[in-house]
Amino acid sequence: MSANSNLATLEATGISAWFGDRQVLNNVSLVMPAGVITSLIGPSGCGKSTFLRILNRMHELVPSASLAGEVKLDGEDVYDPNKKITEARRNIGMVFQKPNPFPAMSIYDNVIAGLKLTGVEADRDTKDELVQTSLERAGLWNEVKNRLRAPGGGLSGGQQQRLCIARSLAIKPRVLLMDEPCSALDPTSTRVIEETMLELVQDVTIVIVTHNMQQAQRVSQQCAFFLASQGTPGVIVEYGDTDAMFSFPQDPRTTDYVNGRFG
Repeated sequence: MSANSNLATLEATGISAWFGDRQVLNNVSLVMPAGVITSLIGPSGCGKSTFLRILNRMHELVPSASLAGEVKLDGEDVYDPNKKITEARRNIGMVFQKPNPFPAMSIYDNVIAGLKLTGVEADRDTKDELVQTSLERAGLWNEVKNRLRAPGGGLSGGQQQRLCIARSLAIKPRVLLMDEPCSALDPTSTRVIEETMLELVQDVTIVIVTHNMQQAQRVSQQCAFFLASQGTPGVIVEYGDTDAMFSFPQDPRTTDYVNGRFG
């Protein structure tokens, strides 16, 4: 099942961000091409997760948060005042660092939870098909197909994270944002999630924040290195082809970071 016509390019231009009067990002621009996994790397506190949340309007949920700049999905302004926030969330899904299924809700209901939130109506057959397809795409179907009515909270950590991926996929997003999706998982679960991402990217553009250099090299085709020097907001120091950036970084700070000298 390939929905390549659905693939979208995400483009952020001149993004600056604040929490209250503390600026955390300064004039960040990045094109995240359709059908590519872009990884955002850099030490803690340099604005990677904030940037990710700006891409689907989650940043504005923080009471003191503000931003400047623009985000476009295939040329359409994500922050267009005439567009509903649910539209941004439907087109641009999100998977968080800690798996967050609804623990008491069944595996089946977890997968379709996003439909209600984004106002999508579906009959029982459609839901059944959607649950199966989403779980298959998240690499979880074979493990849970005989216990779809069991609570989502009863799954292992790695399975819960794949359930969250299935939940995001069920609303058929064009972009999937992943904020350190493997940081709470063991190496085996991490490998499964990475394999899942490499399959998904044929149908959905992926942007991942990761602290794991090896992960960035394994899964992403494009990489952006964020850095915030003492007391200054985060900027992108360098971005481009992942292999090139790790093999021949253009900036000495990138060289130091990818070689583990700080961060």
